[in-house]
Amino acid sequence: MAWSCNTKVQLGSIFLSFFGWVSSCVTTFVPLWKNLNLDLNEMEIWTMGLWQVCVMQEEGIMECKSYESFLALPLDLRVSRILMSFSNGSGLLGVLISSCGLDCCKAWEEKTSLKKQLALCGGVIFGISGIMTLVPVSWVAYTTVNEFWDETVSEIVPRWEFGEAMFLGWFAGFFLVVGGLLLITSSCVKGTEMPSMPLAACHEPTLQDPVATRHGRQHSHPKNADLVI
Repeated sequence: MAWSCNTKVQLGSIFLSFFGWVSSCVTTFVPLWKNLNLDLNEMEIWTMGLWQVCVMQEEGIMECKSYESFLALPLDLRVSRILMSFSNGSGLLGVLISSCGLDCCKAWEEKTSLKKQLALCGGVIFGISGIMTLVPVSWVAYTTVNEFWDETVSEIVPRWEFGEAMFLGWFAGFFLVVGGLLLITSSCVKGTEMPSMPLAACHEPTLQDPVATRHGRQHSHPKNADLVI
C-alpha cells in the first residue's frame, strides 16, 4: 500500500514522540539525575533521583534508599516529581489519541474531520508533555550549577554534578516537542490540500449535439442536383 507524504510525516512524528515519551518515563524513575564523587572515598559513587538516593560501591553493589518525606525534599525536586508524572500521563494520552487520527488508521475512515481533530489534539498534547519534561530537568540543572559554583561553601565539600538522566530528559523533551509540532503541521496541511483533478478529465473530449452534427454533415456535402456533369 502506497502512503502519501503527509501520512509518512504523521508516522514519523508518532515514532519520534513515542520514543520521547519512553525516554521521559525512564528519566522519571531512574536515580541518575545527579552524581557525587567523594574524593575521600573514591570507591563509592552517590547518585540522586526524584524518588531515591543510591550509592554504588566498587564491587558493583548498589544500595538505594527512598526519600522518607515528600515535603522534606527541596522545592525543585518536589515540582520536578509532579511535572514529570504529569508529563508521562499526558504523553501516554497523546499516543492513544494521535494513533486514532492517523491517515493509515482504519478507524473512522469516513469521518475525516474527526481524524484531523484527533491528530491535532494529539500533537498539542505531545508539545505540552515535552514542555513539562524540559522545565523540571532544566530547573534541576540550574540549581545544580548554582550549588556547584557557590562560593560560600568550602571547596573540600563534595559537589553534585549532572547525571545521565538529565541529558536523557533533555532529549526526551526535545523529541516530544518536535514530534508534536510535526503532527500539528501535518494536520494543518491536510486540511488545506486541494483534491487534484485527474489527468483523464483534462483531456476529456467535448460532447457535441448529434442533431447539430447531422445538419453539419448535410451542409458539408453537395446535393446530387448541384453536381455538374
